[in-house]
Amino acid sequence: MPGRSPPRHVVIIGNGVAGVTTAMTLRKRDRGCRITLISGESDDFYSRPALMYLYMGHMRFEHVRPYEAWHWKRQRIERVRAWVDHVDVQAKQLRFTDRPPMNYDQLVIATGSVPNRFGWPGQDLAGVQGLCTLQDLESLERLSPTIERGVIVGGGLIGVELAEMLHSRGKKVTILAREQSYWDNALPREEADLVGRVIRAAGVELRCSTQLKEIVDDGQGRACAVVTGEGERIDCQFVGLTAGVSPNLGALKGSDVPTGRGVLVDFSFRTTVPDVFACGDCAELVVTDGGRNRIEPLWYTAQMHGEVLGRVLAGEDATYDRGVWFNSAKFFDLEWQTYGHVPPAGTAGPDLRALYWETEGGAAGPHAFRLVLRVGRVVGVNS
Repeated sequence: MPGRSPPRHVVIIGNGVAGVTTAMTLRKRDRGCRITLISGESDDFYSRPALMYLYMGHMRFEHVRPYEAWHWKRQRIERVRAWVDHVDVQAKQLRFTDRPPMNYDQLVIATGSVPNRFGWPGQDLAGVQGLCTLQDLESLERLSPTIERGVIVGGGLIGVELAEMLHSRGKKVTILAREQSYWDNALPREEADLVGRVIRAAGVELRCSTQLKEIVDDGQGRACAVVTGEGERIDCQFVGLTAGVSPNLGALKGSDVPTGRGVLVDFSFRTTVPDVFACGDCAELVVTDGGRNRIEPLWYTAQMHGEVLGRVLAGEDATYDRGVWFNSAKFFDLEWQTYGHVPPAGTAGPDLRALYWETEGGAAGPHAFRLVLRVGRVVGVNS
């Protein structure tokens, strides 16, 4: 009798929330396929937004792992600790530096994102980094005893997290934000000003309308200062690069996987290469109605991507629909939530009307609420 064919092998590069959700969703629907998760960063899936709480001592690593080690064996999901050097889509093979190649039947690229670097002189010095991975956290831990002042380049959510982390250990912190008010490319002016006041009240120096010109080498390959666009020198022992993130496409260099800003996919997360898919931060959703392609570097959208892609890999006809946009974050003790369409400073159209309320709140701190309306309908909320 002829031998049975081996099970379909689905290989997922990346064990973040997008890759793991894809694997778990597929396994629920297909008990027979072989699933392999590949990550050079860590053996374990963990909550990436919790990196700051590990550093601040609020949690230990076992607290941010949703699954115990036995879970993967029970689900028959193989885990490989390795960095992928090359993706050969013709041979359906992944190549590595320190291990034999691996063949796949279907490939999922879920490699996440990396901090933006804009070619600043000194950006590759020791003591200069972002905050995206466990390796970034470990590097910050090693550097921390030598840090008196840290300079954070860029506003946004990761920037304020990194500022709070350093501040929690008694470090002086300066944030350089090119916007007129903190993160006003995402927040309306009133909310941007409110967040700026909260940051300064916490003891962090916030310099708006200030850009980085260069990072100064101490002569031994480590950062010792930054120079602003106005020529001012700020001495420091650490520089955090938090001016946004971009899709991590390093493993795809030299491959035939189509990319733009990210891996180009449709709304079922298929690329134009047969049996190659992508989801999460690294995916660029191709919009066919003339709008701008979408990259969604958020935890909850990555989870939604994985849920849809897992169904697609299981043979279902599934299409991604994000629904109403929402996001949330903390700016020190100020909690923020947003839903729907809330235009940032200076971008509201004539058809939009906003109702805004704010109070200092006494001992409880400041509070604010915004309703955005179009023709009498609520289209957005900030809280």
